[in-house]
Amino acid sequence: MDINHPVKVAVVGVGKFGQHHARVYRELPGAELAGVYDTDATRAAEVAAAHHCRAFASLEELIEQADIASVAVPTQHHAAVACRLLEAGVDVLVEKPMARTLAEADQMIATAERRGRILQVGHLERFNPGVEAAGAIARGPLFFEAHRLSPFSPRSLDVDVVMDLMIHDLDIVLSLVDSEVEEIRAVGLAVLTPKFDISNARISFENGCVANFTASRVSTERVRKLRWFQPQEYISVDYARQDAIVIAVEKTGGAPMLSHRRLEPPQQEPLRRQLESFLECVRERKTPLVSGQNGRRALGLAHQIDQEMDRHASRLQSRRVGAV
Repeated sequence: MDINHPVKVAVVGVGKFGQHHARVYRELPGAELAGVYDTDATRAAEVAAAHHCRAFASLEELIEQADIASVAVPTQHHAAVACRLLEAGVDVLVEKPMARTLAEADQMIATAERRGRILQVGHLERFNPGVEAAGAIARGPLFFEAHRLSPFSPRSLDVDVVMDLMIHDLDIVLSLVDSEVEEIRAVGLAVLTPKFDISNARISFENGCVANFTASRVSTERVRKLRWFQPQEYISVDYARQDAIVIAVEKTGGAPMLSHRRLEPPQQEPLRRQLESFLECVRERKTPLVSGQNGRRALGLAHQIDQEMDRHASRLQSRRVGAV
């Protein structure tokens, strides 16, 4: 790839998320938005007109014109679309969750490796300035508390709340804890859809760290916070504000005192930072911050939580039947 020429980019799937990918690519220096593709030709034409690019008639037509692509189709199609692009020599950023199953994730990773392509997974919160600033001072976290609550929306109903929302926090905690998972306990509740809309999970790691995750897509308010304790410090990240508060224990000879400071990095759009990073990885042929293996690990943990929620729901159902 000629570093002196713009990278030709495309977006596959221009629903709610894909439209934003097209917008940002259009604005990025060093990127040329070649076009978009969607099975809904009318929607593709509207997005293409808005961003002054081409609406491709097929995936094959897109492949002929693009060096890299964002895949923002429904999760059930991630593996098929991403592997088709990777096989054709196109570098891929695929939205989270990266696939439906670990087998599909493995297929994507293997295809990227065999074809020498970049595969990045769209865990957007890794590029949140507040998360990045707080993560830089993480040292041996002992306890996490994550809350991700949203009002109901008809989008992403092909997956449950763990795959839709909680997986963001799973990925971040996994990136901060240098240990394997030891135990999972989880409960879930279906409220407005046939899938779990509310979930709480407690994860214990082999090194003794514990993490509690709560996610809801039927909340009356929007909350995006991650807190953790580490030796002599408490850190609270607000995803929406893109900042963090650090409370530290200081010993100055007398009684221990608490000090407060706020981490306030310059606010930036996480999607823009993510796509800039993707372009950099493509140009320099380096491993992305959120690689296929990172995406697979978060997906694997999400599946384990889903399985535990299913087991819990089955136990409750058995008790109700037995009580009748």
